[in-house]
Amino acid sequence: MIKLPKLVLASASPRRAEILRTVGWPFAACPVDIDEARRPHEDAETYVRRLAQEKARAAAGVRLAGSTITIGADTVVAIDNEVLGKPRDEDDARRMLRRLSGQWHQVLTGIALTNGALSEIRVAHETTEVKFAVMSKDEIDWYVASGEPLDKAGAYAIQGLGARFIEEIRGDYFNVVGLPVRLLYELVTALKQ
Repeated sequence: MIKLPKLVLASASPRRAEILRTVGWPFAACPVDIDEARRPHEDAETYVRRLAQEKARAAAGVRLAGSTITIGADTVVAIDNEVLGKPRDEDDARRMLRRLSGQWHQVLTGIALTNGALSEIRVAHETTEVKFAVMSKDEIDWYVASGEPLDKAGAYAIQGLGARFIEEIRGDYFNVVGLPVRLLYELVTALKQ
């Protein structure tokens, strides 16, 4: 039998929590507040890895019963070297969706794991390619009016209403939702050794 260690999830994301529940991974959520501003000239990969590490470090001092590993994660969408985080408002969501319409883009999630003492930290990232269908103005307006895009990186949720606009993915589906499970498992296994 494989016993999964209980994690401290340094996130308020209901999507990440749902993924962990779906795969049967015990965890306790510990939302952290860090500055998520992107630094000048910081590419998507560097950005998500840095934020994941900062989140893990911020929550590492929290002691929750049975938890010895803290995980931080951050997800962004990138298209042609443009990083799309969460939209500022409905107009920004429309802009992002127009940008993604009919195009391939990348979804990157950085993951950082640390033991409670911060003596060891492991950082990695996963990239998944996603192809958006062409969206009409009416479809974009409808989708934005649903409210779903407003708190999602890239202004869409593959696991929600946005699924109808996804033509194809190459890579880890859970990464697009916000937490690449296989990568997490590999990192936890390596950290325990």
